[in-house]
Amino acid sequence: MRPFQNTSRLNCSSLLLGSALLFAAANAQPSGGPYGPVDQVYRIPKAPHVYYVAPDGDAQAAGTSLAAPTTIETAIGKAVTGDAVILRGGTYRTGGLVFNQKITFQPYAGERPVLKGTEIAANWEPAGAGVWKTTWTKLFPASPLPWWNRAQNEASTPIHRFNNDMVFIDGEFLKSAGSVAELDAHSYYIDYQNHEVYIGADPANRLVEITAHDGALIRTTLPVNGKVSDRKGPVIRGLTITQYARRCIEIEGKKQFGPDDEPTNEPVGPSDPSTFGKEVTGTTLENDTISYCSRVGGWFRGDHLTIRNSLVSDTSTEGIYVIGSSDVLLERNIVRRNNIEQLAGYYPGAVKIFNQSYRVTIRDNLILDNPNSNGVWYDVGDRDGVFVNNYVEGALVGFFFEISKGVTVAGNVFVRNGRGSWILNSSGARLYNNTYVDNPAAFSRNERVPTGDLFDWHSATGPGIDQRVGHVFVNNLLVADQSYLNPLLMLEQTPAVCPKPYGPQAEKIDGNVYVRPAGSKAPLVAGDEKSAPDCKAGYGTFADFRKAEPKYEAHGRHLDRTVRSVFKGPDIGRYELRQPIPAASVTPADVLKLFGWKGKARSVGAYPFGK
Repeated sequence: MRPFQNTSRLNCSSLLLGSALLFAAANAQPSGGPYGPVDQVYRIPKAPHVYYVAPDGDAQAAGTSLAAPTTIETAIGKAVTGDAVILRGGTYRTGGLVFNQKITFQPYAGERPVLKGTEIAANWEPAGAGVWKTTWTKLFPASPLPWWNRAQNEASTPIHRFNNDMVFIDGEFLKSAGSVAELDAHSYYIDYQNHEVYIGADPANRLVEITAHDGALIRTTLPVNGKVSDRKGPVIRGLTITQYARRCIEIEGKKQFGPDDEPTNEPVGPSDPSTFGKEVTGTTLENDTISYCSRVGGWFRGDHLTIRNSLVSDTSTEGIYVIGSSDVLLERNIVRRNNIEQLAGYYPGAVKIFNQSYRVTIRDNLILDNPNSNGVWYDVGDRDGVFVNNYVEGALVGFFFEISKGVTVAGNVFVRNGRGSWILNSSGARLYNNTYVDNPAAFSRNERVPTGDLFDWHSATGPGIDQRVGHVFVNNLLVADQSYLNPLLMLEQTPAVCPKPYGPQAEKIDGNVYVRPAGSKAPLVAGDEKSAPDCKAGYGTFADFRKAEPKYEAHGRHLDRTVRSVFKGPDIGRYELRQPIPAASVTPADVLKLFGWKGKARSVGAYPFGK
């Protein structure tokens, strides 16, 4: 199923939002930060060996002295488990840094090292009116994955968009063109046969950078640098990693993947979690900035992964991609502007948790400005996820849970996404005390099964059609302004599923508060959980919904109010309550503990009223 298309407005910039959240109450969800990288003065870690490196380091130097740094390539070749590589500030134009040991990478003191996958293109010649060209041999041609529907999507995504090369002029990311004739000042064209790059802007006195490296830090599971893998993940902190042709970081599992491979088929088919995710465990990223990777910010495999206080921005298919991994934590990160190439038919996600990942907790993050991408997407056989205290604005789907079992979604704020949350072909999703502003909560199921499926075994990792049940939706606050005309709650089934006696998807819907301005003609709820012949019923009023579905919303309410009458400062991203809206249903103790409330839920929505 293709993601819901976002037709919403983005009224709040990321900068304004960040400032507003910093003033949120201390006991509110989300926390108010700090989010993303936090400036640090790093101490030299206690390690068996410490190697100092610099952009102009001497490859022949030992690197054991701050006064005589070596190169990062030399240091990685020497380092063994427990060692540290300390980077002096400056720009390292390098890539293919392959290692298989638990190494700590961090800056020296408060300096700012930048790993760049581009090199400077200085030799240009005129190639016609308003066009310049240069010879470039480090090119990264690639093809779409086999399941991409070319006939359906090529009109909006030309095939050259799948190549992994990038060009920047004075830091501006240029879009690829299909020919010299298509060039303008903000695009480039590559003649792969003749190894030539063309631009439509005069390069004189400007910095032009072209990708020259496929990836930065690659933690392989193969023997490398004369060592076998120690099965332990690296610690990467305080680095900026940018402008790489395919990915900035990759943590490998049992397999290695090339540019035209499906990088997520590990494991293949329903599998025992004890048989995967163990090749590299304990990877940690802190205070890192990852941007402008032509495909993904990073592919991460391995149990006990932690990513915190990092910024992942301006990526194409995914920002953070976690695959076949258990006991993962993502917290206080900012992930924004995924799918900057606007690839159609490629199912993008700013954060994607994929292929039988167990117990992945995503807590107190900002997921922003993703109008061409889903926000956070748990997909294909995931189990027992936790999504709590996050702020998600401006995505196709803010939180997407598909073909998976068991997730707790609590204390989140969803603002002007195409859909705030979408539970699809899954079971056991529990949604408590979330705030929705101008976007709906949706629960859906269809007839998708492995037989004849485009992705073969994917749907076999989730619940069968008759098991796509057991959802709970309690004490949520759903608010819409006068211009928002879509339903606030969507209960969807396809005609092939609807007439059959599978029972309702939701086990409990209760205590939610629906808010629209007085006189609004927009529907409140869309869908029918009674297995009506078409499952397309809609309810314009709360009374109509209660009459048709008496098992739901015994304690729910509808309020005729405006957005500004409900929230303290919606125009600057403040969604704390102006006045109490008491919770009328019970939020379980384990959920309250997740988002830090003591006692019982006093208010509906993400923010408690008062202290």
